[in-house]
Amino acid sequence: MLLGTFNPRLDEKGRLILPAKFRGRLGSGLVATRGLDRCVFLFPVDEFVQVHDRLRKAPLENKAARDYMRAFLGHANDDVPDKQGRILLSQPLRRYAGLERDVAVVGMGSRVEIWDAQRWEDYLESGEDAYAETAAEIFEDSGM
Repeated sequence: MLLGTFNPRLDEKGRLILPAKFRGRLGSGLVATRGLDRCVFLFPVDEFVQVHDRLRKAPLENKAARDYMRAFLGHANDDVPDKQGRILLSQPLRRYAGLERDVAVVGMGSRVEIWDAQRWEDYLESGEDAYAETAAEIFEDSGM
């Protein structure tokens, strides 16, 4: 499972050294693509295949589904980390997420999100008040 937050830096070529904790799950291959909320998603290949299978079921007649698939799949890049655990994030993905140097690499269970470090801090700060309310809604029926 991919968990935790780490703060590596991108090098001048746009390469990211994956946190050692994530390399076991992502080391044999991953797919980087446009995420939500101005971040980059990293999926282990098997997880990406599952997401793609769900997307394939959307009717071609649905314009919103076509638009989403174009953004999601059109920006996707597959990669295998090098011996040092580095991956290259494409310029379009870095531009979309505003990634320049300092980043937050956040484990989300089945995927990783890469955020501009300041944007991540701002996001956490802005959502702090709603955190407990959201937890109550999500876990209402689970007895947690």
